[in-house]
Amino acid sequence: MPELPEVETTRRGVAPHILHQKVSKVIVREKKLRWPVPATLPKLLTGKTVQAVERRAKYLLLDVGDGTVMIHLGMSGSLRIVDPSEAVRKHDHVDIVFENGKALRFHDPRKFGCILWISGERDAHPLLARLGPEPLSEDFNAELLFSRSRKRKAPVKTFIMDGHIVVGVGNIYANEALFRAGIRPTREAGSISLKKYELLVAAIKGVLAEAITVGGTTLRDFIGGDGKPGYFKQSLAVYGRGGEPCVTCGSTLQEVRLGQRATVYCARCQR
Repeated sequence: MPELPEVETTRRGVAPHILHQKVSKVIVREKKLRWPVPATLPKLLTGKTVQAVERRAKYLLLDVGDGTVMIHLGMSGSLRIVDPSEAVRKHDHVDIVFENGKALRFHDPRKFGCILWISGERDAHPLLARLGPEPLSEDFNAELLFSRSRKRKAPVKTFIMDGHIVVGVGNIYANEALFRAGIRPTREAGSISLKKYELLVAAIKGVLAEAITVGGTTLRDFIGGDGKPGYFKQSLAVYGRGGEPCVTCGSTLQEVRLGQRATVYCARCQR
């Protein structure tokens, strides 16, 4: 599943090709995604100019002035910049074609992604209204995590993956950040001190920033908006390495399931 760094990499990859460009047409080949593509989307979008290409959590937002196109990549989705004449592959569901001769092509084999239209205030949209702060913003800090974690018995890994607490800390990066901070992912969120949360916030910001810099994490389905994969997978210290030696102390990494997600940690380095 594309996580925040992959979505941000996509945003940066496609933005130079579509920013300030006028839409000439919209081709919808498959409307049955996670939520149906609005039947009115081609009419609403054609003739509009993209004024901003932004991201909120894992949603890409194309601001066209009187509305916003909201795109989510779901489990297996990707966006590519293509020549509109390029042969259509299976699962190429939507093309947004621009007057500059480029097209933004949405590809999603599992159809868990979405393309929606927001009119009016987008932050009031049900999918965006209750989201927590962006993890790389100043609004995300140790004091926030500490105050919201008091009396929480949920594992700290589950806590930081809650989009109402902070957005975009997906499974891969939660594993990695907790390892860097020396915090065992199974610990109750409410048992962690402010000082430890300071380490965790720094680790989350660091691991996400590094992943964005190198283009996200290449697992099964993600291809960046520029057609190039990311390489952060080469830097993973714990995720996907259960049973292997810890990169710090050499102990065998433990693997458990938390919230139905694979969770890997070092019992010696993480307390």
